[in-house]
Amino acid sequence: MAAVGEHTAMPAYLDMASSVYTAITGYLKDYEGAATLQDSIKDVFEYGFVTKVDLTLLVLFAAAWTVVRYVATNYGFKPWGRWANLPKKEQEKMPESAWKVLFYSLSWLYTSHLLLGKGYTFFQDPASVWTGWHKGMSIPTDIYALYLVQCSFYLHSIYAVLYMDAWRKDSVVMLIHHILTLSLIGFSYIFRYHNIGVLVIWLHDITDIFLECTKVNVYFKNRGGKYHAMNDHLSNFGCGMFGLTWFVFRLYWFPLKVLYSTGHLSRIYVPYLPFYLFFNVLLWVLLVMNVYWFSFIMIFLFRVLTGQMSSVDDIREADIETKPKKTGAKETPLLNGSPKVKNGPNGPLENGNVKQDNCSHDETKNNVIKRQRPKATME
Repeated sequence: MAAVGEHTAMPAYLDMASSVYTAITGYLKDYEGAATLQDSIKDVFEYGFVTKVDLTLLVLFAAAWTVVRYVATNYGFKPWGRWANLPKKEQEKMPESAWKVLFYSLSWLYTSHLLLGKGYTFFQDPASVWTGWHKGMSIPTDIYALYLVQCSFYLHSIYAVLYMDAWRKDSVVMLIHHILTLSLIGFSYIFRYHNIGVLVIWLHDITDIFLECTKVNVYFKNRGGKYHAMNDHLSNFGCGMFGLTWFVFRLYWFPLKVLYSTGHLSRIYVPYLPFYLFFNVLLWVLLVMNVYWFSFIMIFLFRVLTGQMSSVDDIREADIETKPKKTGAKETPLLNGSPKVKNGPNGPLENGNVKQDNCSHDETKNNVIKRQRPKATME
């Protein structure tokens, strides 16, 4: 078995893909025809470890998040919105984004402390995630705390989408996202892939901070009947940082550190890793989703930078019940950063102006923009 540290260099994309492909094909050749459904079920009980205490704490912390959010929303964020004299629609939507800014910021700072200030070298040396791995291994208290916070938060988020958040067009997508995220985090905990899980959480949470910060500033840029340039500039800055961090963290470091480690290095340090193929397929699907969403982000940023859209506007759809009825005009779907522009019968330009939905969905004046430069929308 190779010593940890011999494969610390971050490979180039092609080298990473080649190494992972060779490792996976080698795995399939070694275990061809050997694995059955019965074997997989046996591995679940042999390598999976979760206790009643873990499950009890998960439920209790999820309930605690619900209470904390209720208090923060009703005694903090909503009074803040009323004090700032936000439009009614923005008062309804702002608390959700403010809550997420608070959570993701604190969570990412704590994860950064683990990776950069506690002696864990998972980011600098991805091979170290497999140091001392064995089934049922104990999880350090500081990493256990991170997992408990993350799992309970996403369990709370499933409840929040159904019973606390305003129902939007993308609410079903968000619900699926929360379920999948909870499943992935839970899977890595049960089979003791917690070291690589810390790295995955750190690489993904930072983009959510800039996304939600951008939303909050969009809500605040038109308040009290006045335009506030500072919030507009901050929303534009947050939008740019959202795209930048998405590329660096999710499309550069994630494949070259996480996928290289789970696909190639794991075969060197832990020749038989339970659910190796399943684990890697999930992570590669995550990369494909990140690439897909990034294409929409780039389209959006291109339209802003080329002047096709003058500024960043609200990020998500309004309530389904209050959305304007379709009139037969075609729409470009809104997904994770892509602009949503209504095309007129003669294409995107009609009488020299682009007609576009305003994400704030203030239907009395913002749904249709006449003879003005269009505003960008992000999701």
